[in-house]
Amino acid sequence: MVKILVSDPLSDEGLKILKEVKDFQVDVKTDLKPDDLRSVIAEYDALIVRSATKVTKEIVAAAKKLRVIGRAGVGLDNVDLAAATQKGIIVMNTPAGNTISTAEHTMSMILSLSRNIPQANASMKKGEWKRSKFMGVELYGKTLGIVGLGRIGKEVAKHAFSFGMRVLAFDPFLSREVAESLGIEVVEVPELLENADYITVHTPLTEETRHFISTNEFARMKKGVRVVNCARGGIIDEAALVEAVREGKVAGAALDVFEKEPPDPSNELVKMDNVILTPHLGASTEEAQVNVAIEVAEIVRDALSGKGIRNAANYPSVEGEVFRVLEPYINLSEKLGRFTSQLVEGRFESIDIVYSGDIIKYDLSPLTMALTKGMLEPILKETVNFVNSISLAKERGIGIRESKSSKEEEFVTLVRMQVKTDKGTRQVCGTLSANKQPRIVKIDDYYVESTPAGEMVIIRNLDKPGIIGNLGSLLGKHNINIASMTFGRKSLGGEAVSILNVDSQVSAELLEKIKNIENIISAKAIRL
Repeated sequence: MVKILVSDPLSDEGLKILKEVKDFQVDVKTDLKPDDLRSVIAEYDALIVRSATKVTKEIVAAAKKLRVIGRAGVGLDNVDLAAATQKGIIVMNTPAGNTISTAEHTMSMILSLSRNIPQANASMKKGEWKRSKFMGVELYGKTLGIVGLGRIGKEVAKHAFSFGMRVLAFDPFLSREVAESLGIEVVEVPELLENADYITVHTPLTEETRHFISTNEFARMKKGVRVVNCARGGIIDEAALVEAVREGKVAGAALDVFEKEPPDPSNELVKMDNVILTPHLGASTEEAQVNVAIEVAEIVRDALSGKGIRNAANYPSVEGEVFRVLEPYINLSEKLGRFTSQLVEGRFESIDIVYSGDIIKYDLSPLTMALTKGMLEPILKETVNFVNSISLAKERGIGIRESKSSKEEEFVTLVRMQVKTDKGTRQVCGTLSANKQPRIVKIDDYYVESTPAGEMVIIRNLDKPGIIGNLGSLLGKHNINIASMTFGRKSLGGEAVSILNVDSQVSAELLEKIKNIENIISAKAIRL
């Protein structure tokens, strides 16, 4: 039985999806205190949270079976991603579920700033009729600057166009061609700051984006600019914003998120009439709550059922259909990594992986993760897995480079890995057989045809008569059966590579005897 803990309120539509799976036990326990969560988390395979539950490193450390953390929402501020990754727990969120609601809230903020709607409403409620005090401005013909052009940023841009606005955007990960196809002008930050009448931010909060807009950035803006943040508190430096509003550089600001939530009543922004504040309402619509609940339920269900991983912050997203295509290549990559790790000598320095053939149209990050896991597993054993393999390699100073090649190869699809150590460089290539089974087809410059499975012996030898007979006799004396044998050579009588699949483990003592056979240069025992 797979046990799932839902520790924050989730709509019935989401819970229904999980409860319909007969092998799932779904426990809803909201308002758990940290100590309570830590005491029960060990028995669960998955945890679903919203923003209230804080999944700290202590919670992660207490989790014995946890495989998946699902966040019903976009941000992962309340999940210790590093701790989860280190422990091999997949962390997923729901980036699409609240796109529309957050974009609409952003536009509501922009409109409220332009027409002083909250202030006028408050005045009316006090019995006042002060039309001239609330003179507004039109959006038509104005320039909107968007920092971060992801799902929400693009949706905001669409709404802005409907008001006749010009849209500038800065996003270092979006191609100019894609943005311009949407009618959006891609610019660098200085140009955006200097030309925008309105600026809205839609990026995650990272070390790079913390206080992305601060004193220097406000100084570059137009006098009378209006600023909106419905993304994450901390992207805009609140202290710098207070000064910019006081100085008149910023005509108005609208914030739905804050550096500290809820903000302290003494926060100067709370006291400013031309600053509009809402209590983190971007995703607070009935539709968004249902959408994120359904989305988180579906991705957790699929991950636990082996139907693919989507929206993972620490694992590449793999749709179910794509997963079915890539699964045999993931298996191949892991075997290739394990094989090569035991083949090479010396301290790892770098791994270069080149993919070619039919698979290059896909995101091949899962293959790189699997290959790296295979490389590290003989050394790190159960501490390495698909999720944490890349981070563990980087911690150890191992450079990993992944590339795709459209060059025509001898094989329909090929995974080529080159490992550099302080003692040299080795290359191993693999592909799939007709029935999608992994095959090693090249070691360094030698073509071979071998199944990476079970007990194997890899031999470098001179291409001389008698080697097969001597090997067979020696192994036979030790009651070890040869399941298959393959050879690769570059020239008659020169050096060659021999690969044996055997039915029993080859001991260190027997391996030494193999090395002493005439014309054998070296021998390695490999276990897959």
